[in-house]
Amino acid sequence: MDVKLNRRRFIKGVIASGIAAGAARHGAAVAGGDRPAQAVDRLLSLKINGRIRRVDVLPQETLAHTLRYRLGLTGTKLGCNRGECGACTVLVDDVPHYACSMLTHNARGKAVLTVEGLQSADGTLHPVQQAFVEELAPQCGFCTPGQIMATVGLLRTNPQPTREQARHGLSGNLCRCGAYDHYLNAVMRASGQAT
Repeated sequence: MDVKLNRRRFIKGVIASGIAAGAARHGAAVAGGDRPAQAVDRLLSLKINGRIRRVDVLPQETLAHTLRYRLGLTGTKLGCNRGECGACTVLVDDVPHYACSMLTHNARGKAVLTVEGLQSADGTLHPVQQAFVEELAPQCGFCTPGQIMATVGLLRTNPQPTREQARHGLSGNLCRCGAYDHYLNAVMRASGQAT
């Protein structure tokens, strides 16, 4: 049997074995009554993109790490990993958040929307995604998911922002390529104000 071992498959295997081992330890501790009074639940139910997902999460784990490495939602990018670049922006209860600066445990009971959750079941792009395509907004594309999620959040609170309001709304999302005007053009197109 010829099994190609690539980096992604290797990492998924390591993560899966870690989850299995952690769940086994957790189950043994609970069954044996060894659970400390202040222990944090590790097996969480999270509402991600409209679905309830069960996931084993460390107490100090960030939402970005959980989304990418435990749930395979790699549209959420890790750029600075300290809340400065916006590449990991997701919506939590319709409000944009840096997933790298939010503990996964704080997402319990909240609705998390990632870039993967925008596209319709039939494959139709979300209007913001479509506007980004039509305006050729991305260059390298690394910051694009965060820019898209910040735009979706902005348009949910302000469906027809001025260009200056759009600039302010996306100001927490950095673009190393400097494609800011393209992103702003996409925001205006998505809001029905394309010139």
